[in-house]
Amino acid sequence: MIAPRHGVVLLAAGGSKRLGQAKQLLELGGESLVHRAARLALDTAPQDAVLVLGAHADAVLAGVATLALRPVQCADWERGMGTSLRTGLAALSPDCAGALVLLCDQPDLDAAHLQALVHAWRREPERAAASAYAGVLGVPALLPRAWFADLAALDGDRGARDLLRQRAARVQAVACAPLSRDIDVPADLHGGAASLGPGKRQE
Repeated sequence: MIAPRHGVVLLAAGGSKRLGQAKQLLELGGESLVHRAARLALDTAPQDAVLVLGAHADAVLAGVATLALRPVQCADWERGMGTSLRTGLAALSPDCAGALVLLCDQPDLDAAHLQALVHAWRREPERAAASAYAGVLGVPALLPRAWFADLAALDGDRGARDLLRQRAARVQAVACAPLSRDIDVPADLHGGAASLGPGKRQE
């Protein structure tokens, strides 16, 4: 039996207003967060990979120019994550039976966790496989195509987490406690094992 194939939707459209600088371009160990997230996602060998752009689009795209991602512009990115997610899912190849959705602001994400999500989803592809941390189910998550229509109905700043919560009985939880750390405000830059610094291509 042929294993179902997944695609990647990397959401990198946000304006980072609370942070005061483009979080996509922050660097960890000399690598921007958007490049790091894209590299880890591509290591899962997806059928397709979409990068959703909005704020700082030119600089973000330049930061991943060497990686095999298809850029998609989200015209109404300022309305929130839900609109970016809808844009990314709509652009994904129909050959993808599911979408690995991830963000740029989780510096403690690693390849092993993404692989664990893919393996969990392939065992039961009719269900989602989502990251479990800080008492919630969230992204990164691998979402089955059967959910795409309902995800596309999300608007504003409502992302996949709402649907994961509603359908918890149909979600395979893959624990990863370090993902509770994300980058939202300046104080977050100095938490965890390593501090983040400004990138070289900020606009």
